[in-house]
Amino acid sequence: MMDTDKPTINVMLVDDQNLVREGIKSLLTLAGHINIVGEAADGQEAIDMVDEYSPDVILMDIRMPKLDGISALKALKDLGNETPVIILTTFDDHELVLNGIRAGARGFLLKDVSLESLVDAIDAVSRGETLIQPAVTERVIKGFTELQKNGESKVERDPIQDPLTLREIEILRLMAGGYSNKEISRAIFKSEGTIKNHVSNILAKLGVRDRTRAVLKALELGVI
Repeated sequence: MMDTDKPTINVMLVDDQNLVREGIKSLLTLAGHINIVGEAADGQEAIDMVDEYSPDVILMDIRMPKLDGISALKALKDLGNETPVIILTTFDDHELVLNGIRAGARGFLLKDVSLESLVDAIDAVSRGETLIQPAVTERVIKGFTELQKNGESKVERDPIQDPLTLREIEILRLMAGGYSNKEISRAIFKSEGTIKNHVSNILAKLGVRDRTRAVLKALELGVI
């Protein structure tokens, strides 16, 4: 997996379990272009160390002693520190994802993620993108169940004539997470009006009339 052609990305690990930090660090060194510049055992330690290490990306656990990941995110934001943060957690909880995004997280991954996906996420957020791994949530499943009840479970499989942009795919992923236009605007730092325009374009390109069908069709076609 070594890739020395990519620019080096400096990463700080924040997790209260030393074994977890050591494991992640050992794996990420295999990527070739990722450099672990610092480690912290809790949110407060991360805040105290972030200026010293100046990481490009922070990998942060949610549940930690002294100061949890969400509180640390809020504190960093209040301090004006804009280092992109990826939340790594064992909890696939819709509310945690939403709270993390509201606090300013740029990514959300489960700890059982593959090394390739973790490296891809670090690359993505270092470029200013947003990445949410647990995309198919209760809301989407519920929507799919309702469609099945109404005999509409078969989503149109026609290929997309006008390909979605990277930004539209990013917004689709957040739509799949059940987030409103206002919540998406906060997550990717764009105005709510801009998000509405993107959503309209997504629906038009996918040839569907609502957000649930847009997500379902995108899943069927492998877009997200």
